[in-house]
Amino acid sequence: MEKAELEELRDKVACAAVLETAGFALDLKESTRKAVKYRRGGDIVIVIHEGKGWFDPLSDVKGDVFGLVEHLDGLPFAAALYVVADLIGFTPSEPAWTRKTREKAPDQTVAQRWQSRRKPWRGSSSWRYLSETRGIPEAVLRQALAADALREGPHGSMWAGHFDEAGHVTGWEERGPEWRGFATGGAKVLFRFGPADALRLCVTEAAIDAMSFAAIESSSPGTLYLSTGGGWSPSTENALRGLAARPDALLVAATDANSQGETFAERLRVLAEEEGCNWQRLRPPSDDWNACLKWKE
Repeated sequence: MEKAELEELRDKVACAAVLETAGFALDLKESTRKAVKYRRGGDIVIVIHEGKGWFDPLSDVKGDVFGLVEHLDGLPFAAALYVVADLIGFTPSEPAWTRKTREKAPDQTVAQRWQSRRKPWRGSSSWRYLSETRGIPEAVLRQALAADALREGPHGSMWAGHFDEAGHVTGWEERGPEWRGFATGGAKVLFRFGPADALRLCVTEAAIDAMSFAAIESSSPGTLYLSTGGGWSPSTENALRGLAARPDALLVAATDANSQGETFAERLRVLAEEEGCNWQRLRPPSDDWNACLKWKE
């Protein structure tokens, strides 16, 4: 097949078509316009690049529609071409998005965009979202503000910063009543809440869960509450290894009580063993720690 024919075939068949015909279901709650999540049992695939690309958030596997067929069915490239060709004309279901497309990000660095945003204040949109909708206590919010970890996002959303080992902002988790995502052009490292030199390291999958768990434990002394932002990038893994390498460190897998959370917990267990670090699994009695916090209240 000529290169032009391959490109035409790639343009005609979306990754979502492959996933839907393979039994994957759209997870609208966990999706954004730029990253649409599909699940099939414990398998997860994120579709990006307007349906032309994909990646597995629990591994380093990624690619185009042909690579997706190879990944799911274990087929060689030549056989994958026929599978994709058979899907021409198949129209996958469209997510019912309720939010308009965001405006193009200004021509600024990640750090400049972070600094240009105000911190939440009592009564602001993001403060109300965190305190009223998510149930985060005021004391925890003020601790996060003192650590410069939060910003007021657009449309009633909040930004929770991810920082590297040097304390430089690399991106932020975006959460709001009708929106979830990550900073355009930013990189996931770790959201950090608590003393930087702590030896008890509680790892969650979202900044809101990290703050919720801190609230449940009344910000346990000597504990650093962390969020990976739902990803496992090389920079996130390196940051976790640096923390786990501390003498007498305890790595606590406080990830969600679902298949993805268990996969993350297993990765943390392996990382802890490789670094010679103590390890513990704390599973939330509800889906996640924010659900537990709201139930507790």
